Amino acid sequence: MTPELKGFLLVTSVKLLVVFTITMLGVAYMTLMERKVSAWMQNRLGPNRVGPGGFFQPIADGIKNLLKEETLPRSANLVLFFLAPCMSFIPALCVGAVIPWAAPLPLTFDFTLPVLGRFTHAGLVPMAVADVPVGFLFVLAISSLGVYGIALAGWSSNSKYSLLGGLRAAAQMISYEVAMGMSLVPVLLLTGNVSFSSVVGSQQQGLWFALPLMVSAFIFLVAGLAETNRAPFDLPEAESELVAGYHTEYSAFKFSMFFIAEYANVLTFAAMFATLFLGGWDIPFTHWDESPGVLQTIATGLVMAIKSTSLIFFVMWIRWTLPRFRYDQLMALGWKFMLPLALVNIMGVAIASWGARDLLGLASPLAQAAVLTALSAAVTVFLFVVVDRGLLISGVGSLDFMTSRRLRPVRPMAVSREAA
Repeated sequence: MTPELKGFLLVTSVKLLVVFTITMLGVAYMTLMERKVSAWMQNRLGPNRVGPGGFFQPIADGIKNLLKEETLPRSANLVLFFLAPCMSFIPALCVGAVIPWAAPLPLTFDFTLPVLGRFTHAGLVPMAVADVPVGFLFVLAISSLGVYGIALAGWSSNSKYSLLGGLRAAAQMISYEVAMGMSLVPVLLLTGNVSFSSVVGSQQQGLWFALPLMVSAFIFLVAGLAETNRAPFDLPEAESELVAGYHTEYSAFKFSMFFIAEYANVLTFAAMFATLFLGGWDIPFTHWDESPGVLQTIATGLVMAIKSTSLIFFVMWIRWTLPRFRYDQLMALGWKFMLPLALVNIMGVAIASWGARDLLGLASPLAQAAVLTALSAAVTVFLFVVVDRGLLISGVGSLDFMTSRRLRPVRPMAVSREAA
């Protein structure tokens, strides 16, 4: 093994350890953040007993789940029953390995260890565990494997409630995976590459894609909420739905693994949204971060953390603000609205990009992004102000759209003057 290969493996191992540790700590304290955010919105205190301000509450919860009694259904398929939480947990952790969390770090070292030999490295180190060229296609492929864990959890429990909950959860996730994948095609059209590094570089040359691709950002946001089973799309885990859904028969740490996977998916979803539509680790209004350096890596890492945390807060804000959909509304929204909108959006972005480049002769990426931003803003206003009118997006107000029936107002009963 060459010294360069040893150095590469050492750097990769360190990055893997750092990303795994940050992800697990982030997931643990996202539970505390959720409880604090909900308490703030409901004018109460939230966890405040374990540690200063309840800071050690996630540690206490983890110890409690490790020490709780394990229950095993007698008629369950034990192999798949144990395997299902892992099949939800492992893909959620693998997704974060390809996201660039900061600008590349210039690193040079050359040292020798007594037994292992010489380690050398010189050059830029991408701040992703694996800077794969397939980028967000890898993320979509790996994240979709979590469906198998949920479906197997329901089936292996040998419980009718768990089975129905698993089937409903799998149907929901598969339905919104289609719209999520379609929403990323316009990003590919503007970038010409599916690598996360190329996506961040394209946004440095022009505008953040959240402006020229407003419709794509909206579709990705809604589909991401449905993929992570977050409100208002938390039907698989709703308290009123089928006891507790696909994890009815699970307890102790196996039960916790499903929720660790859910919060890990929320974290990676926020990081993906920040990378694809908010410039990733790019610091706005400056080109200082584009030159390699240790300070640039630290600063861009902090900016990426701020963007991701803000999106996580937004996801939690939605949970404690909006009521959940009915299941028929959820599926109709995905297939009858989100998917057609994503297809029309792909054609619109392709035509607008071709027109700005070839018809108008705009060679600057910034000028092309400005034209797309104006068209995207007009389409967004037309979509949500003119087309919607409270029938497509509003959830419980969409009965007319779902059933094709016009609701008539109920007239008050006539009351006689004597009775009054």
